[in-house]
Amino acid sequence: MTSPSSPELDATAIIARDLIRFDTTNYGEGKSNGEADAAEYLNVKLTELGLQPELFESAPGRVSLVARVEGRDSSKPALVVHGHTDVVPAQAEDWSVDPFEGVIKDGMLWGRGAVDMKNMDAMIVTALQDILGSGQQPARDLVIAFFADEEAGGEYGAHYLVDTHPELFAGATEAISEVGGYSVSLNGQRAYLLQTGEKSLVWIRLVAKGRAAHGSRYIRDNAVTRLAEAVAAIGRREWPVRLTDTTSQLIAELARILEVDPQTAGPDDIVLATGTAAGFIQASLRTTTNPTLLSAGYKHNVIPETASALIDIRTLPGEEEQVLAEVRELIGDDIELQIVTQDVGLETPFDGPLVDEITRVLGEHDPGAPVLPYMLSGGTDNKALSKLGITGYGFAPLRLPAELDFPGMFHGVDERVPLDALVFGRQVLAQLLLDY
Repeated sequence: MTSPSSPELDATAIIARDLIRFDTTNYGEGKSNGEADAAEYLNVKLTELGLQPELFESAPGRVSLVARVEGRDSSKPALVVHGHTDVVPAQAEDWSVDPFEGVIKDGMLWGRGAVDMKNMDAMIVTALQDILGSGQQPARDLVIAFFADEEAGGEYGAHYLVDTHPELFAGATEAISEVGGYSVSLNGQRAYLLQTGEKSLVWIRLVAKGRAAHGSRYIRDNAVTRLAEAVAAIGRREWPVRLTDTTSQLIAELARILEVDPQTAGPDDIVLATGTAAGFIQASLRTTTNPTLLSAGYKHNVIPETASALIDIRTLPGEEEQVLAEVRELIGDDIELQIVTQDVGLETPFDGPLVDEITRVLGEHDPGAPVLPYMLSGGTDNKALSKLGITGYGFAPLRLPAELDFPGMFHGVDERVPLDALVFGRQVLAQLLLDY
């Protein structure tokens, strides 16, 4: 809660706080609290601006929202500006605050979704308020979208709308969304990372079957043991570094700013020298295969017949089948591999009018801070939009304090965002939409 002496909150913080208070937890595999309340809240906000948003319910409670904003020059290709309203689960007992209260303290907004990504949802709304509320128009038509289900791959959100209502995105060629445009501290210098690529997503389930028996029996065909061996093999696999065009450019720029010789320091060493920024960047240099959930058994003295595990695989773009083949070799023929969700990786050149305009606008608001390309180790709804030929970038602008472990906020405990960063993001985003 804010104290009586606290300065008045910017509208961006108020909207983000309100959105955090809607528990839109997405548990995956179709299990969710739903996004309906958050979508209806945003519907009211956009309607108040004179827009005519449409609500789309792909399944009970799984609601996305889309609105079109007329620009000054509708002959230009439209720009999709999108966010998602679902969040990953939060275990309240692990947090120092209620994750769904939207607490304001220490100059920050705390709560699940504060950075992923109800902050950007709020920045989109207040940037539009600044533009439309002053009687202006964006430079080109905008497609404003708030999707459901991003945290589970978008089956009930972005992919659903792209597949069933592609006309909503007619004329759009580019998009901006989350996990880019934020600042990092490099050798005492602030720089901004623009997300121009993201890794492929391959979520798999491993299933081991064995002989069910009493827990005291001598049983070599134990499903839990066999599953554990497969999980350990995958989890301990050290995947080699492979640089793409994006990461090659980034490593070169980091070496220059950090005054490191790239001929003597390897990519990992250069990335680790960035401090907290390495939390996202290091995983972009290689494939990752992380076990995330184990399930087996129902009683201490019963050997179960079946055991299963979930593995989160993120490959470099285009390497999905190669990695899956190696994973199959690691686990052996007696473990079943099921693909739960699979989606493409993306990589876009760090050039062109939108990149130039983003760089210019950031330079006006934070002079002297360079803008660098990077590949996101996770994924966004830009994957779904790519099926329509729409090129996506991660640009949710935030000027952050050097000591904040921003990558650690994503899906982490005590997720929070500085209040002044929200104001910065609102201003930068509004200018970009006015000028581009």
